[in-house]
Amino acid sequence: MIQRIQSLYLICSTIITAVLPFFFSIWTEETETVVYFYASSLYSSFFGIISILTLISLFLFKKRQTQFVLNRLTIIFNFILLGFFVFRTLNLSGEMQISEKGIGMFLPTISIVLLVLANRAIKKDEDLVKSVDRLR
Repeated sequence: MIQRIQSLYLICSTIITAVLPFFFSIWTEETETVVYFYASSLYSSFFGIISILTLISLFLFKKRQTQFVLNRLTIIFNFILLGFFVFRTLNLSGEMQISEKGIGMFLPTISIVLLVLANRAIKKDEDLVKSVDRLR
């Protein structure tokens, strides 16, 4: 259901993890080589898994608890991907010239924020359904 706010959050998160990494670089190395996510199979697989899980969660709008758990799993994968980015960034610190960090490194962070907002809206829906069931 597109009219639910959590569906909009999930659509935005899917776009951020599936489309935007093609356009924004992760970092630029000291040799002026621009590195995108598809340069490493690790990063591409994590972006793919995150995108697929978010898309599956989007279509599970009738099963709110499953959607909630799937979003939490996606948040964990985003944190793991962010950890790989931080690890790679800290390993690059010994260079003679500083490499530039691209906006692609922050895409998992934006995705995490959107998934947390979606989980909050799913929780509100679940509480509303439980309160209506109590009144019957």
